[in-house]
Amino acid sequence: MRIIKQAFLAAMGRRHPVAERHLEVWRKTVRLANWRNLLEVRQTYPDTDSVEVKSGRRVLVFNLRRNEFRLVAAAHYNRQIVYVLRFMTHAEYSKDRWKETL
Repeated sequence: MRIIKQAFLAAMGRRHPVAERHLEVWRKTVRLANWRNLLEVRQTYPDTDSVEVKSGRRVLVFNLRRNEFRLVAAAHYNRQIVYVLRFMTHAEYSKDRWKETL
């Protein structure tokens, strides 16, 4: 799959060095994937959730580094594109404020 905003992933890796390796693994894994739906995503990342945001759309939430970080992305399976939307700590994610801006 093609990833939009790879530079953002690199920036988040620099900002959160403990997550850098996990972000790189995620990036490489997604680039090689040919997911067609959430079930296929969960074959690779079992803890991935599909969450509805304020706009009414659904996004994927990936747990990274043993649940310490969340990566929020929108997958367009028909076009084989994943848009990286947010990267946050578990504490930031738990506040649910991020849903209001998507």
